[in-house]
Formats: sequence, structure tokens, C-alpha cells
Amino acid sequence: LIAAARRLGIGSLSVDLIYGLPRQTPESFARTLDRLIEARPERLAVYSYAHLPQLFKPQRQIHDHELPSAEDKLALLGLTIERLGQAGYVYIGLDHFALADDELVRAQAAGTLQRNFQGYSTHADTDLVALGVSAISKVGDSYAQNAKTLGTYYRHLEAGQLPIERGIALDAEDRLRRAVIQHLMCATHLDFGDIERAFGIDFEQHFAAELERLGPLLADGLAVRDGAGLRVTERGRLLLRHLAMAFDGRLAASQALSPGARHSRVI
Repeated sequence: LIAAARRLGIGSLSVDLIYGLPRQTPESFARTLDRLIEARPERLAVYSYAHLPQLFKPQRQIHDHELPSAEDKLALLGLTIERLGQAGYVYIGLDHFALADDELVRAQAAGTLQRNFQGYSTHADTDLVALGVSAISKVGDSYAQNAKTLGTYYRHLEAGQLPIERGIALDAEDRLRRAVIQHLMCATHLDFGDIERAFGIDFEQHFAAELERLGPLLADGLAVRDGAGLRVTERGRLLLRHLAMAFDGRLAASQALSPGARHSRVI
């Protein structure tokens, strides 16, 4: 497929990989990485497998004891970063890699990198219209997720309706927190002054509880207080989601509403 795409003149290819699958080992994953390095796609997204058998019935056929441990999964991610780095790929963060001359790498260096539901992007904050089961649209300051099952999805379409199952309209606090999380995920540093000027707040006062919640992560070396700001360390780039979650104002509320729900683990 990659060779055919090249013949057709497609100049930028991205490949998705999943680590943490049943019976996966560093040796087997290394062979996969070697094959892909030979094919040399411009970008790679290497995702952690999310085991949620209570949500996805086919996953109930997978035995827990066949899944790699969190430590083994972290080792697989470390192997990926090492092998791809040696092959000339740059770790953008949050599972994404790109060749050193790719526009994603240039955008990160220039401070213009963006992130949306499709991953990292060089485009400004644009609207996204999602097509397909469970896909999430972003239009203006609203998010909307499509129905999660084919039957419901098609019933909406056949009735002449958008197949939207749920959505949310962002308020001023949501927009503030989105900007903070974007800074952390894209620039891997957070200048409190930038946020204060953009939103008219005192950062340390507004986010006092969040900064306190970050204490254990700072102690673990995932980030450091750098003057009036936060800087993500190399170790912290592996666990960016943990840092971002500290600023997610809706996370605690969603867990309170659904105390039995389980979301995919960061690792």
C-alpha cells in the first residue's frame, strides 16, 4: 500500500501502530518497527492499546493474563522512541512521530503546532465535521459525538437527522482550560503570563488546586516549575496526558456522574 501510494505521488504518509496487544513482546514489536523504518512513512502514530471489555464485546475474548503489564507497555514505548529516533524520526509527543523535515516538526519548533481529535496538526484551530460511528465533531465552541452503534447511526440518517448522540457547548472556563492543555500538549511548556494576558486571570490563583495536584508529578520528574511557568521534561513527554488531566475541569464531574465507568489507562 505504501509503495502504491508513492507511485501515485502521495508525498506524506502516516501509519498507525498499537502497542500493548495480547502476547506482544519487545522482540515482535521491534520487527514491526524495523519493517516500517524500511518503508519510511513521513509520520507514525503509536497508540497504547485500550482494554475495555465492558464496553467492547469482542475484547472479552482477550484474557487479561495475555496482556503486557504497564511496565512492559512503557518499555515498548521506550523501544519505539529509541528505534524511531535512531532512524531519524522526531518524537512530537502523545504517541506521534515525524521525520525531522516534516511540517509537524517545523511547526512545533515555531510554536504553531495544534492538536485536535485527529492528532497533531499544522492548521490553525479549524472546524472538524466527523463522519462515522462514534466520531467527534468540533464546530466553533461546541463538540458533538456521533452514535456509537451502527443501528442507531443509520436510524438517525434514515430519518434525515444528524446521527449525534451527545455534545457540549464550551463556556469561558472550558476555553481557558483548553488553551492551557493545548500549550502543554503542543509546546511542552506553559507560560503562565501568556495565559494571563489572553484570559485576564491570575494563573497561580485561578489554578491553585491544579498546581497542588501536580505536586506528585513534579516530584516524579515529569515537569519542572520554570520561573512563572511549567516545562515538561523528557520523561514527562511520555506521560503528557497525566499532566493535562490535572487541568481538566470536567474529569472529576464525569467520574462522579458515572462512578462505575472505566476509561482507557494512560499506559
